[in-house]
Amino acid sequence: MRPLDPRLLRYASAARGTLVAGGLLALVQTAAGLAFAWLVTHLIVRAIAGDGLAALSGLIASLVLVVLGRGAVLWAMDAVAARGGARVVGQLRERLMSAVAALGPGWTASRSSADVALVAGRGMDALDGYFGKYLPQLILTAVATPILVVVIAWQDLTSGIIIVLTLPLIPLFMVLVGWATQAAQKRQWKALSTLSRGFLDVVGGLSTLKLFGRQHRQEARIRSVSEDYRVHTMKVLRISFLSGFVLELAASLSVALVAVTIGLRLVAGDMELSVGLFVLLLAPEAFLPLRNVGASYHAAAEGVEAADNAFAVIEEAEALRPGTTGTTRTMAAPRPATVADGRTALAFEEVSVAYDGRAVVGPFTAAVPSGALAVLSAPSGAGKSSLVAAALGFVPAEGTVTVAGRADADGRRAGIAWAGQRPGLNAGTIADNIALGDPHPERTAIIDALHDAAAGELDPDAPLHQGGSGLSGGQAQRVAVARALYRLRTRRCPVLILDEPTSALDAATESALLASLRRIADAGTAVLVVSHRAAVVAAADLILEPEATNRVR
Repeated sequence: MRPLDPRLLRYASAARGTLVAGGLLALVQTAAGLAFAWLVTHLIVRAIAGDGLAALSGLIASLVLVVLGRGAVLWAMDAVAARGGARVVGQLRERLMSAVAALGPGWTASRSSADVALVAGRGMDALDGYFGKYLPQLILTAVATPILVVVIAWQDLTSGIIIVLTLPLIPLFMVLVGWATQAAQKRQWKALSTLSRGFLDVVGGLSTLKLFGRQHRQEARIRSVSEDYRVHTMKVLRISFLSGFVLELAASLSVALVAVTIGLRLVAGDMELSVGLFVLLLAPEAFLPLRNVGASYHAAAEGVEAADNAFAVIEEAEALRPGTTGTTRTMAAPRPATVADGRTALAFEEVSVAYDGRAVVGPFTAAVPSGALAVLSAPSGAGKSSLVAAALGFVPAEGTVTVAGRADADGRRAGIAWAGQRPGLNAGTIADNIALGDPHPERTAIIDALHDAAAGELDPDAPLHQGGSGLSGGQAQRVAVARALYRLRTRRCPVLILDEPTSALDAATESALLASLRRIADAGTAVLVVSHRAAVVAAADLILEPEATNRVR
């Protein structure tokens, strides 16, 4: 990430206001610094000349006001940076999560959830250092340093030339140190990601590890990864302290060079005291912002690395564009001809899905009319779930999928009530999970959805832990189906898609659920069930049989 990445302004609009406010405050801060140096210079010169306290009272009062004003501006700069940073981080995190949602389950399944959580959580929080420390100093450098150099050169050309010649040394050292810091930070972030993934995997599979007596080996692995992270963190800190010393040394030597030349000219009588003192007071101020930028960069390095990862995800989502071409092959096998004559609610037209350049399924063409109960049936790995993901807009696909005549992903999703193979339940009550996303849940609709999902015995107010802990596999599956049925009724969706809804159910419960699906289809909804179970296939009006091109899923 560059010192000020343009992507930050594009993806977080609040950054623009922060930059403008920071620039104005930096201008005021620079003016206050010039006034402070001028007042101090004249106070000292006039005191040496013999002016009394009464004669200097006006300058002293002005100096007090400037000091107070300078303190107020510093506080305002910190407040603007903190408040603006919080808004920018919030906007960037929201944009990141929107990008993850746009990329869909197919994208998240190919990545570690720990990596995504690390960027969205700790990574975005680490940007506080970027906005709270680094960015204000960067703005101050861009505003104050040129002004101070011009004022110094105006007062004393020799000092101005010295500063112009020595000032670039600090950015040069900053670039060299920055390369080392960036490389070390990348290694640290990689070690942290590995640690997060490893810990999450151990927690998720702890029961299996204990069953096979392998939990102790994982303790050693986590200890090793933690030590690796500690080593990389200490390397980053070592570079940080070393760079601070280098920048301080370069700035101190440069200021000392200016001071020596001024001292020699003052002794020789070639310079007035007021000019020499004024330039000496301003010389450190010209180097200070650049020194602070270098020191603050290390505090912001982790956030910068996280922002790069976040931008990569956002840009990947923006680059995602479904294809529009394909070849034809009809795979639908309608049973009663009367059903096929109904209005088409869900249509696949020459749809193909590929992962990493390898075709998974298609071309596939089929239509599910309103009032039909269709079953997408094929062996495991034939691409059934991939076709559903394409209909939902979760994976890039060639061809066209339409839902009630709409082909855009958002329009399709708005018309589909869906339950996937994984229930995806959250902490809360059963009712909270069924009415997920509804700001005004309907109690009656929740109860009806539970009954239609063959889960009428469940208490809607029963609490659930994260991941649906507290329910059996079959119960969690039926709650997920009830959530889809609730959406079907409250949003009046024309299409219901269920992916393996009976895989964890006994025969009696499966029969009850299929009876509900038959009633829903008879009421005019297009129902598509992904399943290869005999009872589900037997209840279907249409059987859709995709043919896998490459059975990798």
